[in-house]
Amino acid sequence: MKINKKIIKELSDYLEEFNLTELEYTEKDTKVKVSKNNFSINSQNIPSPKNDTSNSNIDSSEKIKTGIEVKSPIIGTAYHAPEPGAKKFVEIGKKIKKGDTVMIVEAMKTMNHVPSTADGIVKKICVEDGQPVEFGQNLLILD
Repeated sequence: MKINKKIIKELSDYLEEFNLTELEYTEKDTKVKVSKNNFSINSQNIPSPKNDTSNSNIDSSEKIKTGIEVKSPIIGTAYHAPEPGAKKFVEIGKKIKKGDTVMIVEAMKTMNHVPSTADGIVKKICVEDGQPVEFGQNLLILD
């Protein structure tokens, strides 16, 4: 079997061009898989959610420690709105009632609405839109 370096080079270029981590190409009985590993503990390219100040709804001050915590009921990806571009479920300072949907946590392509556990005013939103969350992780804090 002769390795076609041109295909590998093209696929590698596509990884960079489209900011992908893995790409697979299959033609007849030939299968080529190209991937890159971007993991680096000291990398400056990895954005840190705690240092990201682009989202004005998230209060990054660590002074807010008291209040009613609304936690994630499952592992998944947290979303602030029902769909991209739609109005967010909650904003800082918004009054919400027990049972109101505060976020969606998507797991295995299922959108799970997370209800508020109490009445209150949103004091802090603890996760970014589209951020992975763990079971029991704080999603927001109510006053």
